[in-house]
Amino acid sequence: MTSMKTVLISGAGVAGPTLAYWLARHGFRPTVVEQAQGLRSSGSPVDVRGPAVGVAEAMGIMPRLRAAATDVTTLTFVDDSGRRVGGMRLGQTRGEVELPRFDLATILHEAARDEAEYLFSDSIATLAQDEGGVDVTFEQAAPRRFDLVVGADGLHSRTRRLVFGDEGRFVRHMGVWIATLPVDGLDLAPHEVLMHNAPGRALALHPNRGDSSAAFIFRGPPALGFDHRDTAEHKRTLAAAYSGGGWRTPELLQWVHASDDLYFDSVSQVRLDRWSAGRVALLGDAASCVSLFGDGSTLAMAGAATLAESLAATPGDVAEALRRYEQTHRKLVAPKQRNVARAASLLVPASRIGITTRNAATRLLSLRGLRTDLSTRPTISGPRLEESVQRRVVSADDDRAGGASGGQ
Repeated sequence: MTSMKTVLISGAGVAGPTLAYWLARHGFRPTVVEQAQGLRSSGSPVDVRGPAVGVAEAMGIMPRLRAAATDVTTLTFVDDSGRRVGGMRLGQTRGEVELPRFDLATILHEAARDEAEYLFSDSIATLAQDEGGVDVTFEQAAPRRFDLVVGADGLHSRTRRLVFGDEGRFVRHMGVWIATLPVDGLDLAPHEVLMHNAPGRALALHPNRGDSSAAFIFRGPPALGFDHRDTAEHKRTLAAAYSGGGWRTPELLQWVHASDDLYFDSVSQVRLDRWSAGRVALLGDAASCVSLFGDGSTLAMAGAATLAESLAATPGDVAEALRRYEQTHRKLVAPKQRNVARAASLLVPASRIGITTRNAATRLLSLRGLRTDLSTRPTISGPRLEESVQRRVVSADDDRAGGASGGQ
């Protein structure tokens, strides 16, 4: 069987450029196609932790990641008047870093851009594969043939739809929606995230090293006919969901109304029985979105390195390489996908009593000098600290589901 050389990667977020870098290092010729004109500037800060730290160190980019770190150390819960009612110190394992998603994507792109061909403002139109390769037509560029195609194009992956079918078969709404946008001039403390809650909704402000951002996180059912590209409808949805909200809600809804850089989507998971079909494979959120409460960027980087290593190990056997990649990487993904409900209970309690319980628990834990992190993994300081808080909130929400409105 002929060895693979040419690989098309759809998506220039986190997974795509990481894969392009490692493929080039292993002697492949990667091409990255991205439908946007450039890198997406919006989105929540993301973490590089665990296995992704080793990937970043091997790429030589850890100094740049640390230089871009947000340096946030505290999450503070506030009431309608802005008074502190709870909070926690955010623990971090040595070597981990939180940074703006745009900075991470930029650093990864710059690491790979001299090693890969990039096609911006374009996307895959059709795929037709046979035993020897994949014929690809693009919306803009001329048709080409590749040895392998990798869909790293996110939750709403076009590559997945073309090969595996409609996303409704694989994407599971987790009962929560999220919107993020950049905001300026809010005079935030540099190391503190502020969060205001009302039953079933949260509003957070992140200092982001001076480029502050706001996040709206709220509970809600799936929306029939939801279009993740319909910004006008997203703004109407946020205005309705946060109508009458306290704290800085009216001010931030004005930012939403004026924004041309709003990210809005369902908090969802992707579940597929297989991540590949023939010579087309899926990577990152396209294969296994763990939801925005998980470690998406970390898993994307780790998965990209694993895929490249597997392809390099058996370049003449595509099926074996993809089997090895999936078998290895699923071991990292599966635990993250199991714990989303607990993370949601911590950030977006469903009832007033759930909010009060969460705030009281975090005050107690703060007095004990313990720390936590907001990922879905067990805590790093104290015996399963965050799980203890989450269990209390879930119990309170179950007892008082649908509690009265009002912010805390």
